[in-house]
Amino acid sequence: MNREEIKDHLPHREPMLLIDKTVQEGDTTYSSYTVRGDEFFLQGHFPGKPVVPGVILCEIMAQASAMLMSDLMDRSVPLYAAIDDARFKRVVVPGDKVEVKAHLTAHRANVYLIDAISTVQGEMCCKAKLTFMLIPKDKQQ
Repeated sequence: MNREEIKDHLPHREPMLLIDKTVQEGDTTYSSYTVRGDEFFLQGHFPGKPVVPGVILCEIMAQASAMLMSDLMDRSVPLYAAIDDARFKRVVVPGDKVEVKAHLTAHRANVYLIDAISTVQGEMCCKAKLTFMLIPKDKQQ
């Protein structure tokens, strides 16, 4: 799926839509995002030497993970319930293509557990165990 097709599945929009492409194979998605350099989160992080914040790397992984639940998002929204064992191993800078593998490890009722890993040129930059809850749209505050 390209960026426009992703918009049919995720509720995110610019400037917070942080995946450009995605492919789902069973319980795993493979997604990518190329850091352009003009993103809002780079403006002050850090002047003259921009680095993608770790929380944004987690958000990129979360959006890739949410694609595993995309068939349910017409009536629900996935929200973080936990981020466990997050590790950051490499800085990500403008021009880098972040590739994410998100794998569904367990699912009970409206709770989804996902192992996610992001890489740049085959080198791990971030990994974490992500937990999401699907919240019905009519129950959102």
